[in-house]
Amino acid sequence: QNLISFKVGSVTDKQFFIDEKSITVGADEVIRYSLVVVSSAGAQSISFEGMRCLTGERRVYAFGHSDNTWSKARSNKWAKLQGGTNNHHVALFADYFCTVGAVSITKPEDAIRILRYGH
Repeated sequence: QNLISFKVGSVTDKQFFIDEKSITVGADEVIRYSLVVVSSAGAQSISFEGMRCLTGERRVYAFGHSDNTWSKARSNKWAKLQGGTNNHHVALFADYFCTVGAVSITKPEDAIRILRYGH
């Protein structure tokens, strides 16, 4: 019930959601959120991630499991965003959370508004 869907490119068979209750913006200017990806077959992938707008990087902190537990990501290093228009991390960066070279989201409420309404 707290999931907000967001669009990723024009050609994808997956659905993408952010849990609005999980969104935080730290003093370190990192936007943190829970991401849910649902395949066309109904399989779900859940992760808790961070995005650093200033450097165009992302980080996965943990993965969610069906028993409502989390496991720490094996590699939780910052990675540069890569990929084309059908990449959900690039879409979150370019279309929702960040502007080029700056933080555009300073409060969770801003992220929720942009995810829901696009502005």
